[in-house]
Amino acid sequence: MTHKLTLSDLSLNGKKVLIRVDFNVPLDQAGNITDDSRIQAAIPTIKHVLDQNGAVILMSHLGRPKGKKSPEFSLSICAKELSEILNRNVIMAPDCIGEEVEKLSRELEPGQILLLENLRFHQAEEHPEDDPSFARNLSKLADFYINDAFGTAHRAHSSTEVITQYFSNRAAAGFLLQKEIEFLGKTLQNPKRPFYAIIGGAKVSTKIGVLKALLAKVDGLLIGGAMAYTFLKAKNIEIGNSLFEEDFLGEAKELLQNKKLILPEDHLVADQISASAETKVVTNGEGIPPGTQGVDIGPATIIRYQEILQNAATVLWNGPLGVFEIEPFSKGTYAIAETLAESDAITVIGGGDSVSAIQKSGLASRFSHLSTGGGASLEYIESGKLPGIEALSELSS
Repeated sequence: MTHKLTLSDLSLNGKKVLIRVDFNVPLDQAGNITDDSRIQAAIPTIKHVLDQNGAVILMSHLGRPKGKKSPEFSLSICAKELSEILNRNVIMAPDCIGEEVEKLSRELEPGQILLLENLRFHQAEEHPEDDPSFARNLSKLADFYINDAFGTAHRAHSSTEVITQYFSNRAAAGFLLQKEIEFLGKTLQNPKRPFYAIIGGAKVSTKIGVLKALLAKVDGLLIGGAMAYTFLKAKNIEIGNSLFEEDFLGEAKELLQNKKLILPEDHLVADQISASAETKVVTNGEGIPPGTQGVDIGPATIIRYQEILQNAATVLWNGPLGVFEIEPFSKGTYAIAETLAESDAITVIGGGDSVSAIQKSGLASRFSHLSTGGGASLEYIESGKLPGIEALSELSS
């Protein structure tokens, strides 16, 4: 982040500050927030602007309303939560652009907070080319633009990339974005060794680029989750009814030539994805029987992975190692989480479901860094840059 403008570089006294946050929080069936960590993560940036006698205008998306107003995706629930966290009033806007919103912005006093309605109620948020005026109308609301939404920094959207052209030398990174990039950058550009990565989750296809990038950097790459079965299938090991990607067997074979890639040697298999399923442990030699599918790494793999990670100096983990949401299939994910929590290594969790698993395990405070962006952290590891960061103003020397 050394070459980009940051929040600390700005003089905010009496200014209006438009902050792109990531309030895309998980909601339950009744529309209640089940985990407010994304809101909590934006608090240092918001407080800094308020402490500097600035006025805060927040914008975010929530869910996938597909360019239409949908009450169930209203950010008013986040306004209420933020108001409780900060113990001060948060004004909720009826929309994110338009005359009424511009009036609210004009009348906003230093020390006040305005939250704009869901950006994705407008098609132009995700498709800037459809309506270039959308970003321009957002930009009218403030003197400065801050991107503090690492989770969407890999998207070239109106609120993350296009908008910066209206804030020449006034588009900066917030504290969360800065921390994410410094952590991921520092950890991965010059990692303390041995450096291991654990990659789980469902698909090889979405992680091919990152797997290749990591194999060039790590001392070992441990595979888990459903993606393991594409690799096993590529080795002609029976995988029963386990998920795999036919189109990526060739790519998987190619990656398997790299001796740093380490696959599970045994598996917990089940006849259905349910807590009441019949389960048993099988080895690669036996193969996964027809009518069953792999749902977690097996006990021998847990021990092997724990032994490998014992001497790690740096560990990056993205993606759970099994269907951890179902208790009988969560042993592998939680066993590795405990090993890393007790380790002296720098431990970075790369967003998404892996962060949910760590939060659920109660071990979150014992990891060096939990990234707020799954896709963004993987893309940053792969290419070393993200559209939402590239678009920010350069720091003038």
